[in-house]
Amino acid sequence: MPPAPLRCPRCGRAADGFTGCASCARDGVGVNTPPPLADLSGLDLAAYPGGPWGWPTALPVPGPPVTLGEGNTPVVRLRTTAATVAPPPAQGGGLWLKYEGANPTGSHKDRAMSVGVAAALAAGADTVVAASSGNAGAAAAAYAARAGLRCVVFTTDAVPPQLQAQIDAFGAERRVRGGGTAERNAAMAEAVALHGWYPLTSFSTPSPGGNPYANEGYKSVAHELARDFAGRRIDTVVVPTSRADLLAGIARGFRELREAGLIAEVPRLVAAEPAAAAPFTAALRASDRAEQERTRVDSGPTVAFSLGEQRPCWQGLDALWRTGGTAVAVDDEVTMAECRWLAAEGLLLEPSSAVAVAVARTLATGPDAVVVAIGTATGMKALGTASGRDGG
Repeated sequence: MPPAPLRCPRCGRAADGFTGCASCARDGVGVNTPPPLADLSGLDLAAYPGGPWGWPTALPVPGPPVTLGEGNTPVVRLRTTAATVAPPPAQGGGLWLKYEGANPTGSHKDRAMSVGVAAALAAGADTVVAASSGNAGAAAAAYAARAGLRCVVFTTDAVPPQLQAQIDAFGAERRVRGGGTAERNAAMAEAVALHGWYPLTSFSTPSPGGNPYANEGYKSVAHELARDFAGRRIDTVVVPTSRADLLAGIARGFRELREAGLIAEVPRLVAAEPAAAAPFTAALRASDRAEQERTRVDSGPTVAFSLGEQRPCWQGLDALWRTGGTAVAVDDEVTMAECRWLAAEGLLLEPSSAVAVAVARTLATGPDAVVVAIGTATGMKALGTASGRDGG
């Protein structure tokens, strides 16, 4: 059985391949082309075992699963004062962290690469390829190794040494390209066209986002949150955002739950960005959606090295529009202060995760409101790293 068909949610055209909607790209807008939403009717949320493969029918990939035990990451209540008590999710509001650093390779990318590599196997691929300076490359390498596939990762010379070592340890071929994200992605695009390798990440311009089958793995974040906060309304979920694969995936997961009657309403989603590279924050200042779609900003270096784009990917704007959400940017000083605050609570997160917590902290305005920040990766990968960039 082939994977589910892809279609552009902006213009409705059927799509082929993983470069987004060609028609919308000619219009200057990068739009990803997801498969249809899954029908979760009749499923029991309380019995959901977690992870992308917990509900196999929620995925557009026929399987078999490629898994390392990803998912079911902990939800930790964060202190806002020294006296804050941390009850289980069902017993209180406040500020919470969904800690994706507990995944096998240390980041949320494991959810996507588990599904993406399974889709590659279903397509008969023998080589998968990713463009990344960090977490996506490490996850792609790990899941390709699990599946017995060759993996090529295009990176830049700015990749932190800890991430180089992780990618190399899983046996991937790391191909370094000078310059920045554009040069790295161009090298991947050339390899995909020349060799027919299966792409797991974004590589085209304007970027629509990553492989739409892989991105379906991110729906499980929403499914797990709904299960873990059963009986409690989640008011806001704050997501570190670059190309908005995670943001869009979480939005789709909550939509599926609502359409199946498993939750009453979808939480408001908030895109968290570093101030030096904040296209969503800039876009939402415009009142006209057409102008928002075509926003472009100058993107500079930031300590949140896994974030940073010049344009807002449409899939992220759509997630914010649908949920009445917004985007908030924080500067590097606030981000690093948040890293220190989290470490004082025993939580070592990379700066990109701290961006989301810093934003979420400003939104946790009452004892009964539930605000969840997505902590995308462990800080072990970024120890000693003060700057850099990672488009993965």
